[in-house]
Amino acid sequence: MRLISVNRCQPGQKIAKSIYTNNGTVLIGAGVFLTQRMINRLQEYHISAVYIDDELTSDIIVEDVVSEQTRREAMGIISETFKAYQIDPKRWRQLPSSQQIGQKFRHAVLSIIDELKGNQVAMNLLGSVGGVDNYVFYHSFHVTLYATSLGVKLGLDQKELTELGIGAILHDIGKMAIPSEILTKPDKLTNEEYKIMQKHTEYGFELLRKEDDIPLLAAHCAYQHHERCDGSGYPRGLVESEIHRYGKILGICDVFDAMTTSRVYRKAMLPHEAMEELFLGTGKLFNQEMVEHFRDTIALYPIGLTVTLNTGEEGIVVDYNRGAPSRPILRVIKEPNGERVASPYEIDLSKHLNIMIASCDYIL
Repeated sequence: MRLISVNRCQPGQKIAKSIYTNNGTVLIGAGVFLTQRMINRLQEYHISAVYIDDELTSDIIVEDVVSEQTRREAMGIISETFKAYQIDPKRWRQLPSSQQIGQKFRHAVLSIIDELKGNQVAMNLLGSVGGVDNYVFYHSFHVTLYATSLGVKLGLDQKELTELGIGAILHDIGKMAIPSEILTKPDKLTNEEYKIMQKHTEYGFELLRKEDDIPLLAAHCAYQHHERCDGSGYPRGLVESEIHRYGKILGICDVFDAMTTSRVYRKAMLPHEAMEELFLGTGKLFNQEMVEHFRDTIALYPIGLTVTLNTGEEGIVVDYNRGAPSRPILRVIKEPNGERVASPYEIDLSKHLNIMIASCDYIL
């Protein structure tokens, strides 16, 4: 399978990896042949890239980070709970969908933890989900995957991973108390609107800390995920020694997912570009050791991505190198003159240090 921009999709191409809506249901399933109507629909959903079957990459498989069932269950409970709180913040707990939320989220998080522990696939969430309505929903799910994976890398035990996971999946619930005209505004927020948006950390904390079946540290995840090591964050301007470990983890994962997700008002970055931004902030905004561990959990160059080398050849990423995330294995398909290679061959960049990735296919 190959990752391409939706803007370059053609009718008749075959979807190789299911595409999900932001409530976890399948928008277009793997194996479906695209029609122009489907392509238009993908564009309407602001889905920027998809995996298609390609004769040059028919043997390449991109594994899902978690199963479709786990994704669907987690997105379902996020959607139900967040919507209930948004509709009526004062009486939302009286609604049937809000009963036993602690147990529901705990179950979803434990499923995610179990699957991530048993599946050491580098995180790649491109080409799997889209939609600008309810961005908060799938952002919460993505951040949970990133944070849990980083937590495993950092050696957190099961109790800690569960607390972190529940905190991650609920870290943005306070945004449901933000006026919709601000939350969904397609343009840059004014200073006054931004101050209102910042209140979501306090709203989330106040909501979660009162829930007996939600760990108090999970409430602090909502409170602290915008704090920064140098004290420049909000809402309290904490410095690194004052920020809980979970808050530091979520700060990294929250920013990374935001940078790698397309929005109406800006294009997404590729993972390696977003990672460079995180490293620029180490020692000031983010804990350097955590960022380094996070880098090792991410597919900096996702499988199926087309790249151009400094030698002029064009290749497709076919595998990761765990010990060298910035040096993937490629399948060379075009010569420097643009002609197709008669017999595509693979090259491991970790063993050819003089060869560099010069540019990536524009997919976002």
